Amino acid sequence: MTARILIVDDVPANARLLEAKLKAEYYQVATARDGFETLTIARSWQPDLILLDIMMPGMDGFECCRLLKDDLSTLHIPVMMITTLGEPGERLHGLTVGADDFLTKPVEYDTLMARVRSLVRLKRLLDEWRARGETARALGLGGENGGLAPVAGAHVLVVDDWEPSARSIQEALNDDGVVSACARTSAQAVAMTTATAFDLIIINLGLAQEDPLHLVSELRASDAAHETPLMLIAEPAEKDRLLRGFDLGASDWVAQPIDANELRARARNQIRRKFYQDRLRSDLGTALEMALTDPLTALYNQRYLRRHLGGLMANPNVGNLAIVILDADHFKAVNDRYGHPAGDQALRLISDTLRANTRVFDTLARYGGEEFVILMPGMSEAQAEAAAERLRAAVESAPFRPVGQDSAQLTVSIGVACSGIHANDAEALLRAADAALYRAKQKGRNRVEMAEPLRQFQHEPSG
Repeated sequence: MTARILIVDDVPANARLLEAKLKAEYYQVATARDGFETLTIARSWQPDLILLDIMMPGMDGFECCRLLKDDLSTLHIPVMMITTLGEPGERLHGLTVGADDFLTKPVEYDTLMARVRSLVRLKRLLDEWRARGETARALGLGGENGGLAPVAGAHVLVVDDWEPSARSIQEALNDDGVVSACARTSAQAVAMTTATAFDLIIINLGLAQEDPLHLVSELRASDAAHETPLMLIAEPAEKDRLLRGFDLGASDWVAQPIDANELRARARNQIRRKFYQDRLRSDLGTALEMALTDPLTALYNQRYLRRHLGGLMANPNVGNLAIVILDADHFKAVNDRYGHPAGDQALRLISDTLRANTRVFDTLARYGGEEFVILMPGMSEAQAEAAAERLRAAVESAPFRPVGQDSAQLTVSIGVACSGIHANDAEALLRAADAALYRAKQKGRNRVEMAEPLRQFQHEPSG
């Protein structure tokens, strides 16, 4: 796995040593000698990981990390602090300002490479979501990115079969307002993740009766938890198992005996990254919804309708399919007499009436202007005609009261076509229903017309 890594160290020999090791693994490497240069390179080069020394002149690594995490253009870049400082307080400080890991010199090579691979995997996942979100925002379909959210209210699962250990972890998390639950076995943990969406899962590698690494693998392969951060609790001597855990997809680890403050800091970092990923996913979902729905009526738009219609027509299991096209009668007169806000009110009333008088598995769309389309699977010709007549009557009886005006009446003209009877493909079915709508308008409006049988059908333009 190649990636771009920025090494920050004011001692050239240290930087060259790390650079040589990383290039031997085919990583692309850049170097910086102080915090100011780091901020500039990080913004322009957008590395996948920053290896950040702490003891530097001018701006130390703590301040540099804080500024990186406060900048929307760099907050998503993982930061691993590497330093000669080994005091728990210094490590906690680094984690508190947003560092993703904290390694002391001399760095053990296998551990460094395992953490690099893990953080790069995470960065690539976030990049994918960020790219989709940026595309949506460029199209005007998404919200703005915000800062990191507080962790209070987050849900964490602790997997530990020793009650005192589990309780100490839960008590530490509770200090940050985190809601935690505990599982004693792997089977219980899998069942709980299926039922509840957790923001972090903490697994003690000291489970007595089973292999916790098998649980890590199972969770990473599951639909419910494959993107949930996994934090391991382990003895420092369990190096091989920890490295295997990271290869399987673990996100972080805390050493035994547990320092409560370090646990909280690492948990906060993982939860915030999960929240960030969830927000990007939500932005994308909102963008997709906006791209496929009509903002005025909240019905599907023509783009969705055509794709869905094609899929239904191609599915041999759908059976009969009826398409109903409705057009509001004399809609220009409504706008001219009552104004465009009243016209919007009328369209919303029609859409609400259609929604209330169709089945949950029917597909409703605003086709454009004052025209609506309904796809009704499993409908015979007689059933479709009867359903269209019910819709026509429902719209006619719906109370339309423009603001500040007397009551008025809305009516619709309707054309109906059925697959296999009036057409054999999606476009022909739309044309058949549209021609029937045209005849309904010609015959006086506020009526239902069925399409001509397939052998007699000739396209007539809509009007």
